[in-house]
Amino acid sequence: MAETARPARTKPARTKPASTKPARRRRPALPRAPRGARARALLTVERLAALYPAACELDHRNAFELTIATILSAQTTDRLVNSVTPELFRLYPTAADLAAADLADVERLVMPTGFFRNKARAIVACARAMVERFGGEVPNRMEDLVTLPGIGRKTANVILGVAFDVPGFAVDTHVTRLTKRLGLVATSEPEKIEALVTRMVPPVEWTGLSLRLILHGRRVCEARRPRCEECVLNDYCPSSLVKPP
Repeated sequence: MAETARPARTKPARTKPASTKPARRRRPALPRAPRGARARALLTVERLAALYPAACELDHRNAFELTIATILSAQTTDRLVNSVTPELFRLYPTAADLAAADLADVERLVMPTGFFRNKARAIVACARAMVERFGGEVPNRMEDLVTLPGIGRKTANVILGVAFDVPGFAVDTHVTRLTKRLGLVATSEPEKIEALVTRMVPPVEWTGLSLRLILHGRRVCEARRPRCEECVLNDYCPSSLVKPP
């Protein structure tokens, strides 16, 4: 009797065990900086340093006051913020004091800065978080600062640079406008602007450049009508409406 052919034995396919490591979050690729951007950035550092101090125009005496004042400065002027903070800090000089404050009283104090209900909630919540998680002190690391209510990356960079002398490049509406006009970047996304500009200039210049761009944006390179004829950057600014003789 003929033997029945046996089916060939096959080895079971090996499967790799599932990785227990969390997948790395890939950062979005940065756009390429415009041609000549690095040279313009370094020249801007030099020219603005000769014109402005590396100063924040929000009145403050310590990191706590700067943090609260910076939160209040959203969508208003530093002058208005400076008009309300003396009384605010007289009544609530520490994070613990502000954390225990009556919200209605805080709203009344910060009303002139606009959006006062949201701002009052934010600064009280921020103070409470400082007390609960950081012993009533302002943390000096980016990863901690951005966990506080009312603080994003822009505000955190201001606090790091001004209060703690830690290099930080804060990108607000003035910095966004000027970096684009100067041809340093071709994007309006704050995190990409920060990443691109901080690759062009040394860390020791990050805070000063950001603060000086803000001052220049307020005083000369205004949004609606830039005063190019008065600008010390107009000989190389791609957006300049005039050129020096």
